[in-house]
Amino acid sequence: MKRYVIDTNAIISFVTDRNLAQQEVVAPLFAAASRLKCALVCHQFVLTEFIFVMDKVYGTPKETINAMVRDFIAMPGVEMRHETDFNKVLSLWPEKIADFGDAIVASVGKAIKGAVIVTFDARFKSALKSQGLAVYQA
Repeated sequence: MKRYVIDTNAIISFVTDRNLAQQEVVAPLFAAASRLKCALVCHQFVLTEFIFVMDKVYGTPKETINAMVRDFIAMPGVEMRHETDFNKVLSLWPEKIADFGDAIVASVGKAIKGAVIVTFDARFKSALKSQGLAVYQA
């Protein structure tokens, strides 16, 4: 089964209308995962960042965020990752990948053979490609 490592901005684009073009790109992945046609791999850091952004940037009520997170982690096809390989993360950050959170996502992508990373961050995409990691192209 194909595994997609999902970045925070992809989840935010899915649950908000901030960028309809991005939402159209990521929605089929969520639909496919819910039918167990692929897996969405999500590191706990991504959920932490998602909660922070939805609360502090979008002003979403905490109860609503709680329900979103509960629904996401219960969704068929979602695999949560709690472990962090800090040696791998620190081998990437900050020289190869400037953002620490992005380095965590990249380390998950490196750990899963054949994984594709889903992000809308152009700088992160470039860094991933320079590391030989696959980036989702719709």
